Amino acid sequence: MSKHRHILIVESPYYAEIAAQLLKGATNTLDEAGVTYDQVSVPGAFEIPAAIQFALRALEAKTTDTDYGGFIALGTVIRGETDHYDHICREVSRALMDITVEQSVALGFGILTCENQGQAMARADVTQGNKGRDAALACLRMMALKKEFRLVPR
Repeated sequence: MSKHRHILIVESPYYAEIAAQLLKGATNTLDEAGVTYDQVSVPGAFEIPAAIQFALRALEAKTTDTDYGGFIALGTVIRGETDHYDHICREVSRALMDITVEQSVALGFGILTCENQGQAMARADVTQGNKGRDAALACLRMMALKKEFRLVPR
């Protein structure tokens, strides 16, 4: 398998049942596509951008033999009684966008931002919304697009 078809999935199991469905949707999709992947867990959605940045820095420093062609971010943020939800959603989204744009990273964004756990489960469940699959498909498409642009003569 080409190193450029290898993906890092960074997921937060903070809401375990929801996370399991997101991960199942993503990994089923990657398996169907014949793409290999590694998976790491972080405490919450807030830590996902840092984990991706750690992997990118390790690649840059050549301190790892693994080369990732793309990343999938999976997590859930559910509104609570304070404005914590707004801060987390905004900062995680911004950090992931910054990484994606500044470093030309193929990323599948699978972070659910919902009002309650019922909404999140409906979006994550592989028999309903299957947002893990959507994130994997987005990552695969962006990887293909990167490859297409590399083939265009300058």
